[in-house]
Amino acid sequence: MTRPKLSERELECLEWVSLGKTSWETGLILGVSERTINFHLLNAARKLNVYGRQAAVAIALRQNLLHVSPREAAAGANVQPRRLTPSAEPTSA
Repeated sequence: MTRPKLSERELECLEWVSLGKTSWETGLILGVSERTINFHLLNAARKLNVYGRQAAVAIALRQNLLHVSPREAAAGANVQPRRLTPSAEPTSA
């Protein structure tokens, strides 16, 4: 089976999902809209031939496409997935 060619942004979104982040939270972290995150997750799932974000994360982890291990994600370790751009972290006012 050949490994699918996922974009860096698709992988980045999958890594945040694997850490339990919602599309809205991931959008805040990456400085894009929730809709953009859903777009990338949908494309990743399509390329992996699965339906849904959980299935896409499971396949990506199984194929070693993500940097986050399931054990780290389950333990809630302070893991920071790869970043393409500086984050737009929300600030407290």
